[in-house]
Parts: sequence; structure tokens; C-alpha cells
Amino acid sequence: MDFFAVITTLLTISSIFSYINARWIKLPGAIGVMLLAIGSALLTIFAGKTLPDFTRLIQELSNSIDFSSTLLDILLGFLLFASALHFDIKKLKSNLQGVLIISTVGVLLSTLIFAALLHYALSYAGHEIPMIYCLVFGALVSPTDAVAVAALLKNTRMPRRLETIINGESLFNDGIGIVLFITFLGLAATPGSQFSLTHTASLFAQEVFGGLLLGLLLGTIAYRMMRVIRDFQTIVMISLSLVMMISLLGSMLHVSIPLAVVAAGLLIGSKPFSDNEESRLNEYLQRIWGLLDELLNTVLFVLIGLQLVMVSFSTDYFVAGAFAIVILLVARMMSIVLPIAFLKRSLRIQYTSVGILTWAGLRGGISVALALSLPPSPYRELILTASFCVVVFSILVQGLTLNKVVHRLLQEKNE
Repeated sequence: MDFFAVITTLLTISSIFSYINARWIKLPGAIGVMLLAIGSALLTIFAGKTLPDFTRLIQELSNSIDFSSTLLDILLGFLLFASALHFDIKKLKSNLQGVLIISTVGVLLSTLIFAALLHYALSYAGHEIPMIYCLVFGALVSPTDAVAVAALLKNTRMPRRLETIINGESLFNDGIGIVLFITFLGLAATPGSQFSLTHTASLFAQEVFGGLLLGLLLGTIAYRMMRVIRDFQTIVMISLSLVMMISLLGSMLHVSIPLAVVAAGLLIGSKPFSDNEESRLNEYLQRIWGLLDELLNTVLFVLIGLQLVMVSFSTDYFVAGAFAIVILLVARMMSIVLPIAFLKRSLRIQYTSVGILTWAGLRGGISVALALSLPPSPYRELILTASFCVVVFSILVQGLTLNKVVHRLLQEKNE
């Protein structure tokens, strides 16, 4: 397919799935369209000869899209900027320590705990996988996904403070997650190489601080341009070009694009464009980006579902996926409990909130994108299939039951 045909087909399928969900299924938008996309992918795999034209269309569409590049280099910047633009900076400041601890130390702990438990569990089940690949797997599934979190927390009855921590964590944890993924993948690709704390720290500083600096610099320039004009069309164009410039320069400078767009979005969303209190330019811009966020979210979750055609259907791989789901929940819980145990007073997070924070740690497209970016190895298909199991469980099961879990745990707390 050529570029225009791919975009047309993808948008048409997304529109049809969104219509079917809104008209009959009536699930939350992200969950409904992803469920339909998974159903289409399964139909392609198991009933391909019955519907050859439909099968060919889905396969051509999936093969024509580089999901990793499309998400990490294009879609992610727009989605994170939209989330950051709507984020309440005052709430973030009041919960900043908890957000930073969980999004850094928490991700590291989750990765290490997940890798150790998975290595032991698979060895016990007779499926040997080197520890370094367990660490690679842990690094790509430990960070929560800001896109999935934002899409599925909108209609929950989550306590405001916990919602702020979960949203804030998902916006900031990509930096350390990607650094860990790159570090462990480099060690896996070059057997015999030694872990270098200096190199990892340098990479972390470049990705994280470089990304924040780039986002704040370009965000400040864009804000000052928006501040001196009243033409709303131009303001929207500046915001769009800002995200695209960050994505372009971020890939050239090898800094974290997610952190850069988050920094720019928080900066622009927290400041008014005019001293006139009656000006509604900020509100209008947030509405435009809110609509764009909804549209791109629909397309993204359709893409995630269609990626099922890339998965190897092996019983061993799905067993590994089942292990990974349970172990990731345990690792997530422990990565929250341990910081609370040492920093309970400063974090101001109660042990009774651990269950909510654990179940609300959703994974999404970033985990699938990183798994698809893995180079060929004897363990690539296992990690890819198990990652897909984790993401599907996270969005469909945790996403659909999140309200019930929150209500149940809060009710037990009050009793």
C-alpha cells in the first residue's frame, strides 16, 4: 500500500470500529475499538480462507505500517503533549515527590523484581531464558503507559490525589524505562560485555535532562510567540509545529522525545496566553488538542489490536505471557510498597492505596512498540507474544474492572 492508501484504510477501519462500539457495544472508546481490532486480527489468522479479501486487507495494512516507528516517532509526541496540556500543574507540584519516586525508583525496582521472578518461574516451568533477556522484557513492560492511563482514567471514580500520582507517573516514567531498555538490550546484543554504571548514567542524563531541556527551550519559544498574537489559527499551528519539531530534533539529538513534549505541554498549559481574564484562548487550544487526542487514541488502539497478526501462536509463548501478567502485578505492587516503607511520611501514600496504584498501572502501545523493535534473537518471539498478552490483559481486564476495584478497595478502607 502507498502512504495515502494506508492512512485512508486505517482511518476508515478506525471510524467503523468506533461507530460499532458507540452504536452497539458501548464500551469505553479505547477498549471497544481495541477489542474489535483484536477480533479482526483473529478472524484474519483463523478464518483467512473464508474471507480472503478482508484477510488480505488486514495483512497488507499491518505489513505497511512500522508500528514502532509510527508510535515512538510520530503518534506518541502528539498524545503526550495533549495529556500534558490538560494536566493540572498545581496538583503535580503538591504530589511531585511521590510522582518522581514512583516513576524512577519504582520503574527500576519493578524491572529488577519482574526479571528475577520471571527467570525463576520460567526455569521452574522448563523454559530457560537468560536473565539479561528477562531484564530487557522487564524494562519494556515496567513503565506505565501515559496514553493508556489517560484514555482509561477519564471515567473512573479514582480519588483525585491518586489520579494525579498515576497520571504524573505515566508522563514521566518513560525516560528511565527507555534508558533501562537500551542498556539491557545492548548487553544482550553483545554477549560478554560488562555493565557500565558510568555509561548508563551518561545515557540517562542525556535522555532525561536533554529531553527536559529541549522541551522547555522550544516550549518557551512557542509560548512567547503565542503570547503576542490573538489569531487562534496561528496559535494552533504553532502548537502542532512545536510537537513535530521536538520529535525531529529529539531523534537527531538522541534525547527523550516523551519527556520533551511533556515538559513543553506542562509549560504551555500552565500559563495564560493573555493578561485579559476573559480570554479563552487557552481553553480553546485545550479543546482542539482534546479532540486530536481522542482521534489519535482511537487510531492507536486499533493499531495495537491489529498487531496481533504479528504474534506467534505458540502454547509456550502464551504460558510465558500468563506468567508475565501475574509476575508484573506482583512486581508493580512491590515497587510501590518498598518506597512507601522507607519514605512514608514524605510520600504521603497509605498502604491502603497500594492495591489501587497496582491495578491502575496500565500498559499500552509503548510496550508493544519496544517489543517490536527488538532485533532478531531466539527470545524475540517469546518476549513479543508475552508483551502483547500483558498489554491486552492490562487494557481489557484491568481497564474494564478498574472502577469496580477502586470502589471495592475504597469501601474496605472506609469500613
